[in-house]
Amino acid sequence: MSLSIGIVGLPNVGKSTLFNALTSAGVLVANYPFATIDPNTGIVPIPDGRLEILAEVFKSKKITPATVTFIDIAGLVEGASEGEGLGNQFLGNIRDVDAICHVVRAFGSSIVVHVDHDLDPQRDIETVEAELAIADLETIDKRLPRLEKQATIDKTLQPHVDLLQTLRAVVASGEMVSRNAALMNRQAEFADLHLLTAKPVIYVFNADETLLTSPDRKSELAAIVAPADALFLDAQIEAELTELTLEERIELLASVGQDEPGLHAVIRMAYRVLGLQTFLTGREKETRAWTVRSGATAPEAAGVVHTDFRRGFIAAEVVDYDLLVDAGSWQAARSKGLVRTEGKSYVLKPNDVVEFRFNV
Repeated sequence: MSLSIGIVGLPNVGKSTLFNALTSAGVLVANYPFATIDPNTGIVPIPDGRLEILAEVFKSKKITPATVTFIDIAGLVEGASEGEGLGNQFLGNIRDVDAICHVVRAFGSSIVVHVDHDLDPQRDIETVEAELAIADLETIDKRLPRLEKQATIDKTLQPHVDLLQTLRAVVASGEMVSRNAALMNRQAEFADLHLLTAKPVIYVFNADETLLTSPDRKSELAAIVAPADALFLDAQIEAELTELTLEERIELLASVGQDEPGLHAVIRMAYRVLGLQTFLTGREKETRAWTVRSGATAPEAAGVVHTDFRRGFIAAEVVDYDLLVDAGSWQAARSKGLVRTEGKSYVLKPNDVVEFRFNV
């Protein structure tokens, strides 16, 4: 399964700079609103140090990591839901992604202009989320009156009416649906609405060195978006990392109190908020990482590899990655009794190396 993350925010907050850093795509970065008009897309391999080691175990000719697609979406302004700026084009692009990476400006600059002329991260967050909410209210209001009318005839529709009324009240109150646990537990019941406020959100505060080394200020900003996840990074530094050697990267990150590039942190957080994990497969032809939802059964994981694998699923042969590496080969792990045969009810674990048996 694919993972897509839309990078959003107000103009001139550093979205395209961060996109460049994450994807090394070299898209236009400019000091004026709407430098990004059409969404830029970059497919990035997910860092996984296990793959090279596993490829040595299997003597694989090819390594294929799992990937994430980053989409740099045009900057949103107040009134976008009514067509201001790039309006509905921006909102439509967000509907297509799995998660939102909301970049919030937390650095001051006399050179890079702020669309509202002064620095206020909380206001900026509220501006973006208000436009998402207005768009969602419009979506709900197109559906709800018709459904209410139908429910007067078909009483079985009343629970769905009640759900939409609850959704409307939550969105109108300014609360992101993604932060409402009770509603998110029922997400499948309103998934066809493609609500923007129901998208999982990672908040990335684009900071300067002063903020990155200030735990108190970071705590204050994180509290604004709690209980959602917040990351703090300097998009310009992240972009510079792509030009440095490994030793230089480590040194530069350490100077601002980071122990890994922002790419790693963004992907790890996205996996957590979306409830995803990876599993591994290996053969002489290819060693590969696959993305699957957390809690997926063996047949579901088999279907990610190939639809025929799920349709004709017989069993999954599974071994823990660390045990396999210690054994030195699949054959050695099997001879030691480390390879297990699991059936349709088996739930995959993130460190599983799997070979599927199937018949179609």
